[in-house]
Amino acid sequence: MPLKVAVQMDPLEHVNIDADSTFRIMEEAQARGHTLFYYTPDRLSWREGRVVARGRHVTVTRERGAHMMAGDFVEEDLSEFDVVWLRQDPPFDMGYITTTHLLDFLAPDTLVVNDPTWVRNYPEKLLVLRFPDLTPPTIVARDLAALKAFRAEHGDVILKPLYGNGGAGVFRLTPEDRNLASLHELFSGINREPLIMQKFLPAVSKGDKRVILVDGEPVGAINRVPAEGETRSNMHVGGRAEKVELTDRDREICAAIGPLLREKDQIFVGIDVIGDWLTEINVTSPTGLQELERFDGTNVTATIWEAIEGRIAG
Repeated sequence: MPLKVAVQMDPLEHVNIDADSTFRIMEEAQARGHTLFYYTPDRLSWREGRVVARGRHVTVTRERGAHMMAGDFVEEDLSEFDVVWLRQDPPFDMGYITTTHLLDFLAPDTLVVNDPTWVRNYPEKLLVLRFPDLTPPTIVARDLAALKAFRAEHGDVILKPLYGNGGAGVFRLTPEDRNLASLHELFSGINREPLIMQKFLPAVSKGDKRVILVDGEPVGAINRVPAEGETRSNMHVGGRAEKVELTDRDREICAAIGPLLREKDQIFVGIDVIGDWLTEINVTSPTGLQELERFDGTNVTATIWEAIEGRIAG
């Protein structure tokens, strides 16, 4: 049965069609006979009891430089859609949070993927705190003395913004480094948010594994290897994607977190695993679909749509 699908995302005109997961989701939706409406989050509104968006009906094509055909801008009532995808990239700021509040009004008649209530309540670096036995030693704090004490205990650490993304603002502080106070001062001048600090995991030199889960079940993984001289493995900053198999430990981690993801309607999730440790649970705008499909030769995106279609039919 064809579905009406709206996609809230960053500008579609600028995506890399060979890597962008949202483009792949739209492409698969179209192949399944669903229609597409696209808008950016700044064009989402609540007005007199309705959640509306100003955007364009589109078709997508896997052709570089001509990957979208769009109609004129129109305003649509999102309650008239079967599915709304929440797919803009972080930062997870008040603008992002506000969109989740507005999209909450669409329940229960329109399915929002992932469920915006729990995207808001479980951002990437906070949801992992519910699973301390699976994660490396971690502290979330704004207090410099607390951060210094944690670092004194663990020596080699990673410091990063609590609500950052794409590897931005991530620092490795070795025992000899004297920049913690300066970095704390820098971050404190930007916002009033806490920082997150974790014990450095040397296994990151062999890669930071992105495991993709659909409805709480692992469907595959890619390994992201840092560039020479880099600690960060994010592909935004030069990390290289490699084929990798799921290990018993990966499956153990997924089995532990999967029931909560299913319960909270987090249909498409990407977790980060370094060595034997879970470091992030990405629910806002997970990536990695195209790389995984190329390596494994399987249509993982179809599995995502099957989960969505099953929810709507059921």
